[in-house]
Amino acid sequence: MGNNPQINETSRCAVIGHGSWATALVKVLTMNELSVGWFVHNPEVFESLQHESRNCRYLSDVEFDMSRIRLSNDVNETVNNAEIIFLVTPAAYLKRYLSSLTVSLKDKFVVSAIKGIITDEKQFVTDYLKQHYGLSGGQMCFLGGPTHAEEVGHGKLTYLTLACANIGKTRIVGDKLKTPFIKVSYVRNMRYLERSAVLKNIYAVLVGMALGLGYGDNFISVLVSNCIKEMYFLLSPQSINDLTKFTPSIFFGDLLVSCYSSHSRNRQLGVLIGRGNTVKTALNEMTMVAEGYFASAMMPYLSEEQRAQLPIAETVYQVLHQDMPVRKAMKNLENLLS
Repeated sequence: MGNNPQINETSRCAVIGHGSWATALVKVLTMNELSVGWFVHNPEVFESLQHESRNCRYLSDVEFDMSRIRLSNDVNETVNNAEIIFLVTPAAYLKRYLSSLTVSLKDKFVVSAIKGIITDEKQFVTDYLKQHYGLSGGQMCFLGGPTHAEEVGHGKLTYLTLACANIGKTRIVGDKLKTPFIKVSYVRNMRYLERSAVLKNIYAVLVGMALGLGYGDNFISVLVSNCIKEMYFLLSPQSINDLTKFTPSIFFGDLLVSCYSSHSRNRQLGVLIGRGNTVKTALNEMTMVAEGYFASAMMPYLSEEQRAQLPIAETVYQVLHQDMPVRKAMKNLENLLS
C-alpha cells in the first residue's frame, strides 16, 4: 500500500501540533468527525485539554468535546491510528515533533498546513517530506488560504484552498473540513500555493516594519502591490498566466490578510522592529512563531536557485539577518517601488 494510500470518507484524521492553527483545525475536524487524533507533546497543554477541555496556551476560550478527540503525547500512537495526518507545527519545530516517529508515513495521506521553510535543510516542507519520509506528490496536499487561526477557531467565515496532484483524495480531505463557515476550493499545483504562503509571511514582516516606522496607507498600498508583483515573478517567471488561472484569493487573499490584519504575527514582528526594538528583543516579545523570520533567512538561496532578483524580500533578509537599520532599509526600498 506504500506510496498509494487509499483513503475515503471514513478514514480517520489526526493532527500533529498544539499551537493556535492546530487547535483551530482540531475544532473544525471535530465538527465532522466522530474521532480525531491529536498529538500534543507539551505537558501543560496536554493536561489542560484532559482536565479543562481547553488549550491553556492557544485559543484558550475555545472549548472541545473531548469525547471526539483521541488525545495522546505519543506521536507513534497518533500516526498509527489514523490514515490522514495533518502536520500543523511551526516549520522550525517540525523535525523535533517527528524526531521520535518510527511509524511509516508511506501509507498515510499527509496534509501540510505549515507555511514555512525548514531552514537548516533549505527546503520547503513538502520537499522535505518527499526526501526524508519517501512521500510522493500524490499522497500529500498543502492547505493554504487566508486562515487566521483566531477566526477559524471562533467560527468566522473562511475560504481554504487544498493543493494536490490527486484532486480526488484532496476532496476527501476537503469534505472533512467543510462547515457552515468553512468553504474549500482545490488546485493541482502544490508548489505555487506553498511558496506563495511562505513569501507572504516575509512581505507581512516588511509591511509591519513600515507601519512601525510611521508610513501611511498610501505607501503601504504601493508596497503591497509591489510585493504581489515580486511574488508572481518568483513563482512563475516564464508565464504569469499560470498564476492568473487561479482564484485571486488563493494568493492575494493570504498576502493581504497577513499584511493588514492585527492577528498577523509576522506583521506584529515587523511593527516591533519598526518601532525601534532590536530583532532579538522583538522575537523575545512574540508569544507565537513568526514564520517570516525563518523564511527570510532563505532569501539569498532562493534568489540564486530561481535566478531571480527579489529586492523586496531581500530587504527583510537584510534587516533581520544582516543588521541593516530598518529605517535605512526602507529608504533604500522607496526608490525601487513604482
